[in-house]
Amino acid sequence: MKSLLKSPLLWTLLSSVAMLIGVTAWLLTDRATSRGDALKTGALAGGAIAALYGLWLNDRRRRTEEDRHEIERSRISDERFAKSIELLGNDADQVRVGAMHSLAGLARTRPEYRQTVLDVLCAYLRRPFDHPKFESDTVWDNENKAEAERERLVRRAAERLIRDVLPHTGTTGPTLSLNLSDARLDRIELLGRRVGWFGADRSEVHYLDLTDAELAGKFSMRDVTIHGGFELARATFERKVLLDDLVVETAVDFSEATFAEPPSLSGVKVPDGSVLSKEG
Repeated sequence: MKSLLKSPLLWTLLSSVAMLIGVTAWLLTDRATSRGDALKTGALAGGAIAALYGLWLNDRRRRTEEDRHEIERSRISDERFAKSIELLGNDADQVRVGAMHSLAGLARTRPEYRQTVLDVLCAYLRRPFDHPKFESDTVWDNENKAEAERERLVRRAAERLIRDVLPHTGTTGPTLSLNLSDARLDRIELLGRRVGWFGADRSEVHYLDLTDAELAGKFSMRDVTIHGGFELARATFERKVLLDDLVVETAVDFSEATFAEPPSLSGVKVPDGSVLSKEG
């Protein structure tokens, strides 16, 4: 009985009947209104209550269906993410590349995954890696050199996808951080992207972190905006570094890194207190 009294349908029917009777009775107080017209108008008023209930019910069903679809999308996304993470450990290089593209696609369609996907790609690049391009004690033969080259191409795919996931300079919305500390990198080009961010009270800073990183190939950050910090301590750059039109919002010390040749710094904008060369 209590559940029946709580039923929206019951209260809608009662409201419709009450509206029918109330409007009809009110109109009948006017002698100029016929009984038929009064009943017709009262029925229209009662029907309007029922129609409003129908609209509310349809809207509720629509929202329920949308919630169900969103839950299903989230479940599929979670499964896709978990499967891609699993495939990153596959022995076949083409499978690992496919897993990275799947993660990048997920980041593009589900914004809440973007930072997580970047963290995963950066973590992959921080894995131990050796190649003839880097200084090491490894004795290279044809077999291990070919294996290292295949892994280098996989890592280059990760480097390209990191750029693709990052938002463009000049756009609005959340920015994302990159932790590439201790990574051995082949070729990073973040052309026209935004990186890093501050917390709400600016006490939390999210970086582009290249601490102790080794970069064997091209490194280009032309027209990049770094909203948080830019860490370069003990980073090593073996090729030309292009930082033209770079904007950094916190002080940066380029003298903490080792460059094979002076970096290109045309149009760089950094705060006071920054050091752009060994000489300051």
